[in-house]
Amino acid sequence: MNIASTSATPRLRPRRIRIAMVYTFHTSHGRCGDFFCSEGHDSVYAVVRSGGKQYRVEEGAEITVGKIAGNAGDKITLDQILFVADSEAIKAGPSALKGAHITAEIVGHAKGPKVDVLRYKNKTRQRRSRGHRQDETTIRILKIEGLH
Repeated sequence: MNIASTSATPRLRPRRIRIAMVYTFHTSHGRCGDFFCSEGHDSVYAVVRSGGKQYRVEEGAEITVGKIAGNAGDKITLDQILFVADSEAIKAGPSALKGAHITAEIVGHAKGPKVDVLRYKNKTRQRRSRGHRQDETTIRILKIEGLH
């Protein structure tokens, strides 16, 4: 055997290029979709809790939340406010938001998208299919009050 033929040039690994990507998306109203994005937001916004979930709301915005009792056109009050921000200051916590509340109007009730639940057992021909649609309420935020 020839020593020169067995020792080939070493393989060079391809360089790995790492690219840091920042994901931002634009919503249907043309604004930046990031949760804390202040681009185009000159008004006051708040984070409220409704039905165990948190929503970012502004005056005039329509959001879809879990079912709330009431008819279309009824006024409701959201008092579980977690966070309020405007162009100058940020307020968070129960002591800073004492007495603050959000007035909203129920726009309508609907059902959410269908969720298919499939159960399957191998080799026994057991299959069960069931669907579910969650009840939802669409509300329009009228006013964010009691901050000062």
